[in-house]
Amino acid sequence: MSIKEENHHRNRGELEVADIQKRKERVAMLSVASNSFLVLFKMMVGMAIGSVSIISEAIHSGVDLLAAFIALFSVKTSSVPADERHPFGHGKIENISGFVEALLIFGAAFWIIFEALKKLNAPEVMENVEWGVGVMLLSSVMNFIVSQKLFQVGKEADSIALQADAWHLRTDVYTSAGVMLGLSIIWLGHKFFPDPKIHWIDPVAAIGVAILIMHAAYELTMNSLRDLVDAKLPAEEEDFIRGIISRESTIYGFHQLRTRKAGHVRFVEFHINVDSHMSVQDSHNITRVLKKNIRDKFPESTITIHIEPCDGQCTDICLSGCLLPEGKRPKRLRHPA
Repeated sequence: MSIKEENHHRNRGELEVADIQKRKERVAMLSVASNSFLVLFKMMVGMAIGSVSIISEAIHSGVDLLAAFIALFSVKTSSVPADERHPFGHGKIENISGFVEALLIFGAAFWIIFEALKKLNAPEVMENVEWGVGVMLLSSVMNFIVSQKLFQVGKEADSIALQADAWHLRTDVYTSAGVMLGLSIIWLGHKFFPDPKIHWIDPVAAIGVAILIMHAAYELTMNSLRDLVDAKLPAEEEDFIRGIISRESTIYGFHQLRTRKAGHVRFVEFHINVDSHMSVQDSHNITRVLKKNIRDKFPESTITIHIEPCDGQCTDICLSGCLLPEGKRPKRLRHPA
């Protein structure tokens, strides 16, 4: 690949990254706007009819709103290029934001359970329950549409912050549907029976909401911490990288593949063995091709490749990733590299 082609490829990649960044910020703003509306609407209706499950859903949406603000902040900040103080970039801001969001969700869930238990011990008759059914239906529809958009952009941009926000809203879809079902039973019960004694359904539904919220918070915590402690990339991603390296006929072997991820940025390091008589220019061209092929799959990646001569002085580490046919492999040495 020539220098001109490499520059063209780089410029095109930069334009694509800039476009993805704009889409990330737009969908994060959409989440902020939808959650702001739902928090106000749910709280007004919940207080008006005295439903703890709707109020718990308003709190859930309040947590989603805070998460949406955190997601918006993180997608803006994590895209800031590396600088002198942060040579590896700012990608882990997304992981930190996801962890903070998870803690907020846990806190909201415990508060909901506390209020629901109080309501369960002293149930109150609700009026105009149909308003609660309506607001929960609207909430489910709105959050499903916005979460679909967040999932789409979050996966395309590989943004854990947007995907975390999407999971918040998708959880809200299910919990809103559950609350709507509970309120519908209360509404229909009062239409057909004079005193059905079923107001306990409302706080029980709220507890169900809290349990689902805690499950989502646990999953989010695990995903955020995985990258914060520099866990390696998923097996399928590492296998893809190995396949890219193995397809290059001028590479005799590779070893010491190390990977990690910070936010949406992947870090990839490995050693390759080439002909000991190969020129510096030719070996450099190999690294350029490898980086291009890896970045075609993972655009925002920092790739470090160490070149070593294949001079017949093989070690166990070297032979572990040898790409030469069995008959052409030199005799193994017993001492380490």
